[in-house]
Amino acid sequence: MQNMTMSFSNAMRRTLGKLDAVPGMLQGPLRNFAIRRTIPFVGTAGLSIQSISADEVRIRLKNTRRVQNHIGSVHAAAAALLAETATGLVVGMNVQDQCIPLMKKMTIQYTRRSEGDLLGVATLPDDAIAQLHSTDKGAVVVPVEVTDTTGQATLICEMDWAWIPKVRKSDGG
Repeated sequence: MQNMTMSFSNAMRRTLGKLDAVPGMLQGPLRNFAIRRTIPFVGTAGLSIQSISADEVRIRLKNTRRVQNHIGSVHAAAAALLAETATGLVVGMNVQDQCIPLMKKMTIQYTRRSEGDLLGVATLPDDAIAQLHSTDKGAVVVPVEVTDTTGQATLICEMDWAWIPKVRKSDGG
């Protein structure tokens, strides 16, 4: 797994880190299997994780019949799912085990009709990573770039993610 040098550890990193001992050609399929087992809809939609690290996630969505719209390109909802999944995974790589990430808001602007497959690349800056590691409640805006086979952007997206403790503290009342 790439770029996992930081000492921070959470359940997702530990699970995916086990794949480091597996031969390289098996790592991709096993990584996809592990994530699809945790998030079944990733498999249903046919999303394929190309790479995953603490600061960047790359996911491909092939333009197949199951995700096409009426004009043969990737459906707008499938493209939004690609963007949401990429941002959710990069947040998931950094959220503390005692916290749960929650989508607050999606901002998506479709800029042009896509051609062929899509690639979503979500990145998380160092300050956001530090905040996720050090606080049990907060929010971060995660940008994601979605391009098609021509290399041109088809969507301009930002996803607002929050994280909160898994168990709410009692207020004593």
